[in-house]
Amino acid sequence: MKIDQGLFKENFSDHHAVLGIAINSNPKEARKRYLQIARRLHPDSLRAASEQERQMASELLSKLVNPAYEALSQEKAAAEHTLLLRMKGQQLSRTPAAPEITSDAAKTLLASKNLEHEYLTAVRSLTKSQYESLEDIANVIGQISELNLVYVMGQGGEQSSSADAQSQPTAPTQAAPTAARSAAKAAPPPPKRNREVIIESYLERARMFEREQDYNQAMLELREVLKTYPDSADCHGQLAAVYVKLGQNTMARVHAKRALDIQPDNELAQKVQKHLQRKQGAAEKAKASDQNSKSSSGFFGLFGGKKK
Repeated sequence: MKIDQGLFKENFSDHHAVLGIAINSNPKEARKRYLQIARRLHPDSLRAASEQERQMASELLSKLVNPAYEALSQEKAAAEHTLLLRMKGQQLSRTPAAPEITSDAAKTLLASKNLEHEYLTAVRSLTKSQYESLEDIANVIGQISELNLVYVMGQGGEQSSSADAQSQPTAPTQAAPTAARSAAKAAPPPPKRNREVIIESYLERARMFEREQDYNQAMLELREVLKTYPDSADCHGQLAAVYVKLGQNTMARVHAKRALDIQPDNELAQKVQKHLQRKQGAAEKAKASDQNSKSSSGFFGLFGGKKK
């Protein structure tokens, strides 16, 4: 799915637009919004859809929504992304040629005197219908990205105006491109998706599927992340818990042990292990009781029969 509006047109991955959240949203809001979108794009929610639509939803989730979630659901990664976003806005506000704006909402925001209020109102309005129709998703994301573009340019313009007030540029038309190049050169490289962010995104999806009792899908999510990070105690512990619910106690025992080998105080793995031990103890007790019952029955059958 190609989006060629707003910040996307400026070679910037607009994760906020994909999730449909305002730029000043926190990671908790990003996670909440992600779960709403994931449920909407889940196969169970698209039973009446065509195979092509289900494939489109799957690609949208994996190529756009999941990366956006990974970038905005953790404090550190979200802060880094927001910093780059604001630097991008400052850079764009200094360029002589204004970026192309096509949507009515963004044009209205561009002329607004109350940038913050109008921006939040416009984003919320578009977010309501963002994932209702698969055919319109790209268009709505593009419109939100244009709002984000106008907003960050406005923020950047305010910052640059404050700085410019302290200086007296002699050649404004030449200084703007130079400043833009300097801002771009000074900007740090895009943050790498670190291990913790990726693992947490898979865990969050697995927990969501587990809450919906879709244990097979939860298992697939966890097995997928363990291919890359086989030493994640949290993933092994979560997978052990899922295997318990699937009735696969042997596999649950294997992954609980693996989690505790990596992290001896992993709480979830400890709970799973205790549960399995209790269950095994109960089974052994029942088996012993059954054997005693059979033994007793045999004894009385041999010596306690009625005399003829």
